[in-house]
Amino acid sequence: MKKILNHLFENKTFSSAEAQKILTSIAMGEFNHAQIAAFITAYCMRNITVEELQGFRDAMLDLCLKVDFSDFELVDLCGTGGDGKDTFNISTLASFVVAGAGHKVAKHGNYGVSSGCGSSNVMEYLGYHFTNDESELKRSLEKAGICFIHAPLFNPAMKTVAPIRRELGVKTFFNMLGPMCNPAKPKNQIVGVFSLELARIYAYLYQQTDKNYTIIHAVDGFDEVSLTCDFKTFSKKGEALTKIADLGFEELQETQIQGGDTIESSAKIFTEVLNGEATEAQTNVVLCNAALAIQTIKQNVSFADCYYEAEESLLSKRALGSFKNLITG
Repeated sequence: MKKILNHLFENKTFSSAEAQKILTSIAMGEFNHAQIAAFITAYCMRNITVEELQGFRDAMLDLCLKVDFSDFELVDLCGTGGDGKDTFNISTLASFVVAGAGHKVAKHGNYGVSSGCGSSNVMEYLGYHFTNDESELKRSLEKAGICFIHAPLFNPAMKTVAPIRRELGVKTFFNMLGPMCNPAKPKNQIVGVFSLELARIYAYLYQQTDKNYTIIHAVDGFDEVSLTCDFKTFSKKGEALTKIADLGFEELQETQIQGGDTIESSAKIFTEVLNGEATEAQTNVVLCNAALAIQTIKQNVSFADCYYEAEESLLSKRALGSFKNLITG
C-alpha cells in the first residue's frame, strides 16, 4: 500500500489493470482499515480517469456473486449519490412505478453513506429483508416485477469498505462504481451521476457495452431529473440537453424535493408517493424519472407516452401493488 499511496501523492494515474489489482486486493482483505481509508481519502483529492474506473469496475464484476437473470429483460434505476442534495428516494420510487407498468426491474442499492438515507435504508425500514438467493430474487421478479439487489450481499469489496465509508461520510470513488456493478447485468439502465465530467466518463464506458442506457446529470448538480433545472443526458443517440419547459413542467425549488435527511422522513414520503398522497412536485419528479427509464427500454416511444405509462402505473396503484408484493414475498 505504501507504494500505491506514493504513486497517488505524486499525482500519477493507474492503468486499468493496476486499478483492477488494487481493488481486488482491498476486497480480499490484503490491506487494513487505516491503509484503505488513506487510499480512499487520497483518491478523493483528484479526478478519476476512464482507465481507473474501468479497472475498478472490472474488479467488482469479477468478484461479485454471480446470478443468472438471462430469462428476464431487466432495467435498473440507480444513481451515484454524492450530490449532497438530500432528496427523498426518487430512483427507488421510480423503480416501483416502472415495475407497476409491467417492466422487470433489478434495483441495485446500498445504505446511504454521503446521504442521509440510501435505498437500502428505506427498504429495510419499510420491512424488506435483503437476500442474495437467486431463486428468491427470481420469484420477486415474477410476483412483484422487481427484485432488490443489496450491494454488500453481492460484492465483497462493498462489504469490506462499508464501515470505512460510513466513518468517512463523504462521497468516494465507490459512489461512482455502484451503478456499474449490478450483478444482475441489466440490459437497460438509467444512471444518475453527480458531475458532468463523470457523466462523460460513464458515457464512454457504456458505449463499449450492448446496454440500452441513459446517463443523467442535472445542470445544478442533481444525480437525477430533479425538475429544478434543465438536465443533460447521454445515450446511444448521443448527448442532449433537455429543458424542463419543453417537458411541460414549471421549474421546482430544491426544497420541494428534499426529505432524505433521515430514514423516517424518507420512508414517510416513500409511502405517500405510492399511496397517491404526496405533493404534486414529489409525484412529478418520480414520474419523470420513471418515464425516462421506460423510454430507455422503449427507445422509439416519446417521453410523453412514457410519462403517461408511468402515471397510469402510479394512479392505478399498480406501483403500490408491486411494492407490497415485494415486501410480503
